[in-house]
Amino acid sequence: MTKEELFNELLEKCEKMYSTEEVETIKKAYEFASVKHFGKIRLNKTDYMTHPLGVALILLDLDVDSKTIVASLIHETINHAGATKEEIEELFGTEVANIVEVISKLNRLELADDSEHAAMNLRKVLVGMSEDVRILFLKLADRLHNLRTADALDKEALKKKVHETMTVLIPIAHRLGMYKIKGEMEDLCLRYSKPDVYKDILERLNASYAELHDSLEEMEESISEMLMEQNIPFKIKSRVKSVYSIYNKLNNGKKWENIYDILALRVIVEKVSECYLTIGLIHAKYRPIPGRFKDYIAMPKANMYQSLHTGVFGSDGHRYEIQVRTEEMDEFAEKGVASHFAYKEKHYMKNMMEQRLESLRNLIESTDSLSDIEFVSNVQSDFLNESVYVFTPKGDVLELPKGATPLDFAYRIHSDVGDRTVQAIVNDTSVPLNYELQNNDIVKIRTNMTATPSKEWLNFVKTSHARNKIKAYFSKQDKEIYTEKGKTILQNEIRKRKMSFDQVLSSENIKKICRDLKLETIEDIYFSIGSLRYTAAYIINLATEEKKDVEDILIERVLSSNTTHKPKENKGDILVDGQTDILVNLAKCCHPVYGDEIVGYITKGEGVTVHKKNCPNIEDKKDRFIKVEWNEKAGSTFQTTVDILTDSSKNYLLDIISKATAKKVYVDGVKTKNDNLDTIYTITVKVANKEQLEDFMNSLYAYKFVKKVARK
Repeated sequence: MTKEELFNELLEKCEKMYSTEEVETIKKAYEFASVKHFGKIRLNKTDYMTHPLGVALILLDLDVDSKTIVASLIHETINHAGATKEEIEELFGTEVANIVEVISKLNRLELADDSEHAAMNLRKVLVGMSEDVRILFLKLADRLHNLRTADALDKEALKKKVHETMTVLIPIAHRLGMYKIKGEMEDLCLRYSKPDVYKDILERLNASYAELHDSLEEMEESISEMLMEQNIPFKIKSRVKSVYSIYNKLNNGKKWENIYDILALRVIVEKVSECYLTIGLIHAKYRPIPGRFKDYIAMPKANMYQSLHTGVFGSDGHRYEIQVRTEEMDEFAEKGVASHFAYKEKHYMKNMMEQRLESLRNLIESTDSLSDIEFVSNVQSDFLNESVYVFTPKGDVLELPKGATPLDFAYRIHSDVGDRTVQAIVNDTSVPLNYELQNNDIVKIRTNMTATPSKEWLNFVKTSHARNKIKAYFSKQDKEIYTEKGKTILQNEIRKRKMSFDQVLSSENIKKICRDLKLETIEDIYFSIGSLRYTAAYIINLATEEKKDVEDILIERVLSSNTTHKPKENKGDILVDGQTDILVNLAKCCHPVYGDEIVGYITKGEGVTVHKKNCPNIEDKKDRFIKVEWNEKAGSTFQTTVDILTDSSKNYLLDIISKATAKKVYVDGVKTKNDNLDTIYTITVKVANKEQLEDFMNSLYAYKFVKKVARK
């Protein structure tokens, strides 16, 4: 279709959904985008405007508000047509401008093949889309249209989009119950990623397509006659199962002949009571397939999905999956939370949508302390897999990943319940704690106040939430064990030296040791011994050796060492002159990275701290310097901090992170400071060396809004 035909179709639908004023704004957005994209052609030789129009038509089917349609029509104007956020804000308002700005930034991100960078960008995509649900809707529609028109993309771009769609966007669509978009994306991704498999399944379907089509028509006619005889108003939809769904079942070991729902019909009635009556009529005429009846009306899924499901043998021998639901249930089943987005006055619907989005936010927040590879693993186990829906004894529904155990259930209820679990009862029967929960299981957990977790649990819990809680318990327990062990070691060493315990660990000496080693309490001293950070002899020496400070002891060791002895190589990234058993740390004030000129400084409690040679914090302390150098075999990444001064208080963070991603620089933390005129972004980054860091810093000057970049 031409852009004119698409716009006319869009306008006709908008006039039925929005006010006259809203429709005029949509026209204005179309005209604005048309001018901005004038003369541009996509790779498939179509007018560039066919893409934003296609995206807008997809969004209309989700019943979004008019501002989302406006944003969809102009969503490419910043990245590809030179528009500015200020220009859009003046014409269409702040809400639209914010949506377009975030989408523009997200569309500049790409998931790399490398797992670390892929994970880093996955976080950014999730964060960006969690800010406003309309951004999420627009991103999904934008990607679906790009996949529909893949001939407008080069092969490499298509490969990346398919990968990102499968790993990020399809799971989000699934999580939000947007199954229509999810299903089409899955089919298209399979078509592009595994064309031979896709073609084979299509051929197997097409070989019997005429027969399948005839069978569906006959079943439709039969059910229609039954419902008309009972004066039940209805609509019927039918379909042959999607290619991807068939592929997924075949890939999981099912045989073609054991796939029960290749033929499916959906009956839509007006009342809940008519749903049950319809199922009764169908079962009275057609033999039900055992175990296929599911009542999701009385017991909705955790995502609020409702429907009656059954499977029957048709008179022709084919097996049919039949779903019966009301119009409202069908709307939600197709579009998920989007189906009610326009009706904000329905408070319970808004709350339901927020609950769905909360799962995205919790996923990000709960993994802040994990590495990127661990983060990806948690996403895959908790977020991307199929779900099971189980009940508490009170009838509340909990959604858990497929394969979850009663322990996952217990930790979902509360961490204390998980820690004190002693028995699981499922459907009134005691089961092992590693039992795999099934849909509709009723789960009861028995606890004991004296019970504690077992490390064996880590071998079978499914959710990252349960796994992290168990690890946290043992980390705390290990600290207690190390503390007690350290206390015993120190006591034994004091007795061995025939010294008084109260004298060595007097209140004055404890304060001195804590000050020198930057500890807080005597328990920290014990823990440092038990965990082998310091020896008991070292602690006693700090307390008693003529009241010397730790740096004095280190200086003596350095000065008394054999200066003609060939330096030994430290196993770490720093080589210390003549010493291999001194604690070495990189200074947090100047954050040296590989390639910087460095000097070692003997400090209190931190052994040798390595500073940049020009660090102002050690200018007047040369008497405590020691020679250090970089280990040529250093393979670590090094953390440092960069200040970026921008020309306004507008949010340019995603632009900066995008540039870091392009330069393979990992962003580990961000702090922002605003005043009336400027914004300073202080970002903590990890780099391989000074050269990579300087390349990244110089690249930031390509942005007009950047005034100055400097290492902190």
